[in-house]
Amino acid sequence: MTFLSRQLSLVLAVLGLAVSPITGRADPGPAQRFADTIRPHLESYCLDCHGPEQQKGKVNLGAVADFDAVLRDPGLWDRVLIQLGDGEMPPEDEPQPSQAERQNLIGWIGEALHIAANPDKPDPGRITARRLNRREYNHTVRDLFGVSVQPAGNFPLDGSGGEGFDNAADTLFLPPVLMEGYFAAADAVLEELFSKPDLAGQALSPAPDEAQPPAEALQTIVERYGQLAFRGPVPGEELNRIAALGHQALEEGQPFEEALRRSLKAFLLSPRFLFRIEEDHDSEEPWRISDWELATRLSYFLWSSMPDQRIFELAGTQQLSRPEVLAAEVERMLADPRAGTLAEHFAGQWLHFEKITSTANPDAGKFKELTPRIREAMYEESRLFFDDLLRNNGRLLDILDADYAYLNGSLASFYGISGVEGRDFQKVQLPDRRRGGVLGMGSILTATSLPLRTSPVLRGKWILEEILGTPPPPPPPLVDSLPDDDRNRKGLTLRQQLELHRAQAECAGCHQRMDPLGFGLENFDPIGRWRDELRGDPIDASGELPSGVAFTGPEELKDILLEQKEAFARNLSERMLGYALGRGIEYFDRPAVDELVRTLSETEFRSLPFIQAIAASYPFQHRRNPRLEEDPS
Repeated sequence: MTFLSRQLSLVLAVLGLAVSPITGRADPGPAQRFADTIRPHLESYCLDCHGPEQQKGKVNLGAVADFDAVLRDPGLWDRVLIQLGDGEMPPEDEPQPSQAERQNLIGWIGEALHIAANPDKPDPGRITARRLNRREYNHTVRDLFGVSVQPAGNFPLDGSGGEGFDNAADTLFLPPVLMEGYFAAADAVLEELFSKPDLAGQALSPAPDEAQPPAEALQTIVERYGQLAFRGPVPGEELNRIAALGHQALEEGQPFEEALRRSLKAFLLSPRFLFRIEEDHDSEEPWRISDWELATRLSYFLWSSMPDQRIFELAGTQQLSRPEVLAAEVERMLADPRAGTLAEHFAGQWLHFEKITSTANPDAGKFKELTPRIREAMYEESRLFFDDLLRNNGRLLDILDADYAYLNGSLASFYGISGVEGRDFQKVQLPDRRRGGVLGMGSILTATSLPLRTSPVLRGKWILEEILGTPPPPPPPLVDSLPDDDRNRKGLTLRQQLELHRAQAECAGCHQRMDPLGFGLENFDPIGRWRDELRGDPIDASGELPSGVAFTGPEELKDILLEQKEAFARNLSERMLGYALGRGIEYFDRPAVDELVRTLSETEFRSLPFIQAIAASYPFQHRRNPRLEEDPS
């Protein structure tokens, strides 16, 4: 099946339509069909809201005069395709295209995007020279010198970008205060290094003696750390400049330790250490990165840290890029405890369960049971679940529905699950389907609640955005706010108040998608405990989707999400590829994403072949120079 056919299978399957073969050739067909049928469809169903007179969402499809204009803005049409596919557009209170017209629109947009992405001439995208974020800095100095100090905790917070992660190159700025932090961090690292005999013994090896004078010993140590600190071969003149700082100290009569400290500090303050810098080529075409650069991309993807000696050896012999070697290294690296960073920072940021120990803020007076110990247990439940899935070739559909959870005695008691004792976490078979997977995790249920009540809106939005990858647009300004707590007002329950809010024309489109999904989780209270009633009334956990599908409770909601596993697979692929690349996913990444979706489908959603496919993907192994429009300077 071609890239486009696979892409359209997802969208058209939702609509119950058949997929017709698409050639993807850049011939006059698409241009002529735009003039003959697509432009009239836009005029009939789109231009009243997205035309010359009105541009809702700042989208003006009326300005699209011909097929070339479509190709110039594929990102826009990617969004149009998604909204047509999930039925969000046109809004239900507007004239609707027939199934044949909708199929024609979706098929044509898909063909246009296929031409724009041009799989025969793929684009790996642009990745800015990226500085180490706070986590990566701490992990790198740990693996470089063996220290336990984490000085990056004093750095300014890293922003998030790309697919929502704090390793996105374009958001990792270098403010002046950070430069001050680098000097303090280097001093902290070297202070621990030289104050602990076991660590200093490694750093000072070989120590100067009668056979090797101090200048020779210092040069040897600098050369050894050069490749490690700079994550690849270093020009001799650069190493000599760093060594010269130590030699000068020796000439001034400084002790050997002080001389070596000066050279090692120069490593820690060098742009080659603080940034992941890849070699530029004088080329207008993309190129395959070197094995050294692949080693660094791989280690920071899986470990958030520098390569180890094994990866360096393979890179040095140009073996790492061999497909079978790379696949084996991914498997080896995932078995290493350092790969736990995938659960902590990829899954934690993607699904927001890390918020349970930071910004999740249930009212402390109303929810005294949510103690610091329970918060930490909720975080550990989520971390262990994803660590097992990602590092042990787990079945990634367990994210949606699992028959097990990682619990200790206190968290199991908090959830009302019997038979679990002790403070240690263990894999527990659950008595039913209420709790398994992310929909039943206290960390996520708490993070998607308000301080005084649950929020079907936030929970439904979270499912749309983080699970299915179809985020709703931001709310319009000046709409009526919803109550802060769950008390009845004017004889209306919270659910009835939400229904009135949803009845407002400007709110209906989004809330009809979000609210039913959130209502399916209403049996979970604002801190993730199961409840059957609220203020004496039975919990109503029923929902009806815009498609007319009705369900009740988290178990039936999970069944609905499992029926949309292709949408989940695409979202998961975009998120992890974006995390691996350190940038947002663009329209030209569609062939790579589609290949990842295919890998998930063919391997029963197992994590190892999926992660191996990311490491082997075209954008992960290639780069290009910035285009003129990306870098006006």
